[in-house]
Amino acid sequence: MRTCIICLAVVYLPELLVSTSAAEDAPYSQQENVVFGEVHGVGLLMDVFTPKGDKNGLGIVDVISGAWHSDRGKIRDHARAQTFEILCRKGYTVFAIRPGSVTKFSAPEMLSNLNEGIRWVKEHSKSYGVDADRLGLMGASAGGHLACLAAVSAKKPDETAGPSTKNGGTRVRAVAVFFPPTDFLNYGGKPFDASSDDRLSQLIRRLARSPEPAVETAEQMTERVTQISPARLVTPEAPPFLLIHGDADTVVPLQQSEVMLAALKKAGVPAELIVKAGGGHPWLTLHEEVQVVADWFDRHLVATP
Repeated sequence: MRTCIICLAVVYLPELLVSTSAAEDAPYSQQENVVFGEVHGVGLLMDVFTPKGDKNGLGIVDVISGAWHSDRGKIRDHARAQTFEILCRKGYTVFAIRPGSVTKFSAPEMLSNLNEGIRWVKEHSKSYGVDADRLGLMGASAGGHLACLAAVSAKKPDETAGPSTKNGGTRVRAVAVFFPPTDFLNYGGKPFDASSDDRLSQLIRRLARSPEPAVETAEQMTERVTQISPARLVTPEAPPFLLIHGDADTVVPLQQSEVMLAALKKAGVPAELIVKAGGGHPWLTLHEEVQVVADWFDRHLVATP
C-alpha cells in the first residue's frame, strides 16, 4: 500500500471545506496559548474553547498535531472541521493541547508533554467547570496516534506520592480518533526495517529515537518502535474507543485502524470502527463525522458508571 509520509497530517483546503462561523458568531470564547508546562525552557501551550452557552460540565482534550507538528496552523485545521464549534454547542469545554513537534521532540517526549497537559486539565478542572474524572480524548492523524498512545499507557494517580499534580493520573473516560497511525512495526503491510533508509523508516526512527546519543542495535530500535505503537500496547484497562477512517486513505492505511480495533476487542475493550466510503486524509465533509464523535461522547461521558 502506498504511503506518503510528508502528508501524515490533517490537510485541509480552506476554499473547499465548510468555513467555521465568524469569530463574533462562534459559540465559544477562546483562550490562546495557555501555558500548561515547560520542557527545557520551552513553554508547552494549549488553547481553551469555552462554551458561551450552557455548559454540560464535561471536557474534551483535543490533541493538536499533524505530521507530528503542532503549530497554530493545526488548530485552524481543527476549526475548519468545525471541531470546536460542534463540541462547544453541545456544552463541552475543549482543551486543544499542542504536545510539541518532531523537530524538537520524539514520540515518547510528545506523549510526556500530552500527559502533562492532561494532568493540567484535571488540576484546573474546577476552574473550568468540568469533571476531571469524565474527560474525553480525541485527535486526528498524528494527533490520533498520540491520543491512542496516551490512552493505552495511561496511569492511575499515585496516591502514595502526595497531592502534586505531577503524580496525578492521566486516564480519560473515552477516546475518539480519526485515521491514526497505530502500528509502526507493520505499517500498511510493510514490516519495519531498522536498517532501511526509505522515508517511512527514517520517520519512524526519528519518532522512536532515544534521548541518549548511544548507537542502538536493530533489536533495541525495534523495541523502541513497539513502545510508540499503541496497537501493540493495549490492555483491558483501556477506555472505550471510536475510530473513524476512510477507505481511500493513501496516507495512513485503513489497516492501522483495523489492527487497533482488533487489539482493543481482543483485550475486551469496547471499541468500534466507522469506515468512511471514499474517505481520504481527510475528506470534505469531515464535520459530519465530528458531529458523530460529539454524539458518541454524549453517550460515553454524560452517564456516570
